[in-house]
Amino acid sequence: MTWFHRTAPLITRPEIEDLLDQTIAEARDRLGIAALNRVLLLPPDITRAHAGVGWMTEHLYRRLTEAGAEVHVIPTLGQHQPHTPAVNRWMFGSVPEARIHAHDWKDGVVNVGTVPAELVARATGGVADWALPIDLNTSLLDGSWDLIINIGHVVPHEVLGFANHNKNYFIGLGGKRTLGAAHMASAVVGIENNLGNLLTPVRRLFNWAEDRFLTGLPDVYVQVVMNYDEGGQLQHTGVFVGDDLETYLDAARLSREQNITIFDEPVTKIVAVMQADEFHATWVANKAIYRTRMAMADGGELLVIAPGVVRFGEQPEVEALIRKYGYLTKAEVLALYPVSPDMQDIPHGTAHLVHGSPEGRFRITYAPGGLSQAEIESVGYGYLDVAAALARYNPATMKDGWNTLPDGERVYFISTPSAGLWAARDRLEGRPVSVEL
Repeated sequence: MTWFHRTAPLITRPEIEDLLDQTIAEARDRLGIAALNRVLLLPPDITRAHAGVGWMTEHLYRRLTEAGAEVHVIPTLGQHQPHTPAVNRWMFGSVPEARIHAHDWKDGVVNVGTVPAELVARATGGVADWALPIDLNTSLLDGSWDLIINIGHVVPHEVLGFANHNKNYFIGLGGKRTLGAAHMASAVVGIENNLGNLLTPVRRLFNWAEDRFLTGLPDVYVQVVMNYDEGGQLQHTGVFVGDDLETYLDAARLSREQNITIFDEPVTKIVAVMQADEFHATWVANKAIYRTRMAMADGGELLVIAPGVVRFGEQPEVEALIRKYGYLTKAEVLALYPVSPDMQDIPHGTAHLVHGSPEGRFRITYAPGGLSQAEIESVGYGYLDVAAALARYNPATMKDGWNTLPDGERVYFISTPSAGLWAARDRLEGRPVSVEL
């Protein structure tokens, strides 16, 4: 069960810091920790910085070190680009660079077990029939930690229904094989069958793996939920602390209530802005596509304004894959995958090609800060000059929701697509429910 939680229209930073102090105290009591000598903090990476997880990590670091603990931080990068020292300072403040460690998803992992292929097939309704090896960060499993605190933002997610909880382990600290098998499974299940579901097939597989392979970890989850205030600013509305699945479910239910915008009819045009200080590749900026695709009308247009985007992938091999194939429909990828060794080598990248595709239903126009028109069009998107996009759809004057421009164009504007999910009502209803394992 959830150890404790707080929900309110606004939970202030001092209140959250008090809850973090309570987390430390209750963890010692509930987990029977005699002494806190070494503690590991697992926050998200920079793409969740808007949720305040950086200053939360800094607060925990300060409190624990004041109590005499040796504290280390591993941002749960998954396969994302490692933070630079400047990014770490910006996100984690006074936490020393020497105590922040980059996750190495290729060479810094060890296998703890495997989810059998027959279980994967059962969870996915037979569309995925491969085993799911569980390779995790070596430091996580070295047995030296007295306490592990997972910090994260619960929000709709394209693979797991909602982000955070054990995503911090299996995606954030996962190895290449784990990331590839899980992302490809989510892609063949279908992104629109995952978004906003409490328990997706891959989430159920991760829950099974956690119950069998990670029971010895002295860990706790700190999960926050955010919502917009009347002025269109994101603020914290929920904090949930505990060490089991119910903690995730309680947070995800609040996120489902607050973070999903439902339309009676699909939307013809959406304009979404991806913050320049957080999103530098389409790999992460395509959250604008994931979170709005269920709202888009057939034949409509999604405009993604991304001033910080200067590349497609966050690793050279993913960059090459996107440039070679572009964003493809699920049917196209499934036809190519069996005969394409480069796709098979990085299936998490292959899955991304599907997740970023409009599946021929609507148009995607990108306004990036550092990719040319030819580059954008080569992967299957339309192009708009970023200066022109910002001049016409100025984030400083547009309001979240419906806007009518002086020339009569009516668009739906989203300032932080990564903070929610937007969907037409009929696309949320009647979706398949994943089976219990």
